Amino acid sequence: MVVGVTVGSVFAAERRQMILEMVRANGAVSLRELARVVQTSEVTVRRDVRALEAEGLLDRRHGGAVLPGGFTRESGFPQRAMAATAEKTAIAEHAASLVREGEAIVVGAGTTTQELARRLARVPGLTVVTNSLLVAQALAHANRVEVVMTGGTLRGSNYALVGSGAEQSLLGLRVSRAFLSGSGLTADRGLSTSNMLAASVDRALLRAAAEVVVLADHSKLGADTAFQTVPTDLISQLITDQPPPEAEKAGAELEALAEQGVRVSVVGAPTAPGVKSAPERGDPVRRDLPLPSPRATGHPGLGGGGTPPMGQRVSDLAPRRR
Repeated sequence: MVVGVTVGSVFAAERRQMILEMVRANGAVSLRELARVVQTSEVTVRRDVRALEAEGLLDRRHGGAVLPGGFTRESGFPQRAMAATAEKTAIAEHAASLVREGEAIVVGAGTTTQELARRLARVPGLTVVTNSLLVAQALAHANRVEVVMTGGTLRGSNYALVGSGAEQSLLGLRVSRAFLSGSGLTADRGLSTSNMLAASVDRALLRAAAEVVVLADHSKLGADTAFQTVPTDLISQLITDQPPPEAEKAGAELEALAEQGVRVSVVGAPTAPGVKSAPERGDPVRRDLPLPSPRATGHPGLGGGGTPPMGQRVSDLAPRRR
């Protein structure tokens, strides 16, 4: 019996060390992802995370674990590319279904927007403006899509062009939509990232668009990083995945965003009343959270004229109360 307890303790210590290394590498990791990597149940992972939190090594937040201190930091590209791949795929599929033939859009840098770009090759007559080498690469062989890249300095950690060159090249640009991602999303501060240069370019991208669509998997909900990119009142729509049952705070964050006028589309939600699918475009099952009041597409400073995008009712687009 003593031997069994000792062996079990060793396994627990090794498992917790793996969890700690993942959080340190990524900044924020969901319980679902931790359980998959360490090959155990979410119940066990949750217990391990509590133990590590008690030691002050990490913080529990929204169905996952983050670095201690409140702010998450940007992880390396390989870790981001491998995290939440199924969720990113579902989000990208739904986002692609919003894009129409002949449209001009902006697509920012990120692993989720890279997934989106892979699906945009099927949209004829599309013009995509981007500062992301990965987005441009995904569309390089799409002969019906025109890709316009910004200038700027290459930031190797996410293969994006940043700096004054990138920002200057966006002056005078006007497109219908901007699809942006980031490191964190809260109802209080909106979308944020951990790098100042990346944040500055993202703000230039959103100023070129009539409306902003944020792509963020549930692990980003509630995460707060240093540099704000898109304030909540400028987010027209959020596309995210269904948070796991234990992520109650993530669900609360979605409700808070909806209460502030953001149209929230949840993909991968279980079929239930109010849930619908769109098989004609291969969309995943999704549901849109009801809003307390409709939301405007045109917003000050973004050049939006208030024209609703194709497929959206004018009744869904009234301005928010302040």
